[in-house]
Amino acid sequence: MLGVLSARRFLLGAAGLATMTGVGVAASLADPQAGGAGSVAAGLVAGCAGILTLWLLMGLLTGPARSSPARSSPARSSPVQAPAPAVRDPGGGGVADRKRFLVVAAAAVVVAGAGGLGGRVLAGRKRIDEIRQAIRIPRPARRAPAPPAGAELGIAGLAPLYVPNDEFYRIDTALLVPQVDPGAWSLEVKGMVDRPFELTYAELLAMPHTEADVTLSCVSNEVGGGLVGNARWQGVLLADLLNRAGVQRGATQVLGRSVDGFTAGFPTSVALDGRNAMVAVAMNGEPLPASHGFPARLVVPGLYGYVSATKWLAKIELTRFEAVDGYWIPRGWAKEGPIKTQSRIDVASGQVIAGVAWAPTRGIERVEVRVDGGRWQEATLAAPVSDDTWRQWFLRWDAAPGRHVIAVRATDGTGETQTAERTDVAPDGASGHHTIQLDVA
Repeated sequence: MLGVLSARRFLLGAAGLATMTGVGVAASLADPQAGGAGSVAAGLVAGCAGILTLWLLMGLLTGPARSSPARSSPARSSPVQAPAPAVRDPGGGGVADRKRFLVVAAAAVVVAGAGGLGGRVLAGRKRIDEIRQAIRIPRPARRAPAPPAGAELGIAGLAPLYVPNDEFYRIDTALLVPQVDPGAWSLEVKGMVDRPFELTYAELLAMPHTEADVTLSCVSNEVGGGLVGNARWQGVLLADLLNRAGVQRGATQVLGRSVDGFTAGFPTSVALDGRNAMVAVAMNGEPLPASHGFPARLVVPGLYGYVSATKWLAKIELTRFEAVDGYWIPRGWAKEGPIKTQSRIDVASGQVIAGVAWAPTRGIERVEVRVDGGRWQEATLAAPVSDDTWRQWFLRWDAAPGRHVIAVRATDGTGETQTAERTDVAPDGASGHHTIQLDVA
């Protein structure tokens, strides 16, 4: 109908689209579940895109034309005699015009769809943010101790002990961050278990919680890279959930499955060896941000995220280790992914060199710095928080003018020192000493 009206007069079609847009916006404002300003934005974007589309298409349909030379158009039309139809100029019409029409129509559909989708994404994000802000995370049954004095060195430019949520690295396969309503969400524990069960978000919050400081790292983090961070996590211990389910003999893998189908798997023994592997619901004292897995995610100390850190968790499946591969394994990454001992230089001047080192579950025993290929000098370490967290370090020196080459290495709690051999991130994480150049005036 709008197309017919527009063919006669563009303003009639545009008015119709504007009316439909207004009705949609009014409905969004009247519905408290519609997302408020986000839904309004979605409606306005879609309406404007529709009017623009109509204008472009009508322009192509009625494009350059001239009167037929075989007939003369009367000065005025009457009910019984219509004006002679316009005939497309052979020099600029035909197949080419039809192709342009189809291209513009397709492009307009894409633009309108993208605008509407973008608006809906904003609406969903706003609604989930409002839900998150209303959630009260319960007091954990087992609290993490306060960081000891000296755990934070206070050196400008040095990575903080706890990375703020909005600065924490994000690596995942989601093109758009899933906006999961916790009221409709549930966690299913299934597979090779005696007592499969399902938990709502409220039930998960009601269980005993553990709080723990854990450093996470991505397997694709280059030597000296920033895809690593430390946070204070809170949630339900994975061991508690598995014990409730009753793990069957032969169930050698825990497979996390996201709401978007992503999977990551690790040995069942890791979940039961006493480390603080958990289904986390909070990060640095607040409900998980949507970009970091709200309403729940897996946090497993000592393992790279690609085999463990399933965000937007929907299912925990017990399987045989050799039976199912997580998402990244068929794509060339190692089946097991323990985090390697690593260290990084964050600050370098003529007076101080400082950085962080990490070896989750093993802790950091020593950090050493070498300047210009000389002897290794032991750095001063910040007070340890736990074996699962990174540790700050610094070395004071009096640099001579000129260019210097500075390298760092760490030794973990087992006595293993970082190798100098450089390897790529694939298939199981990069290795080597972080090395930089510094010019001192």
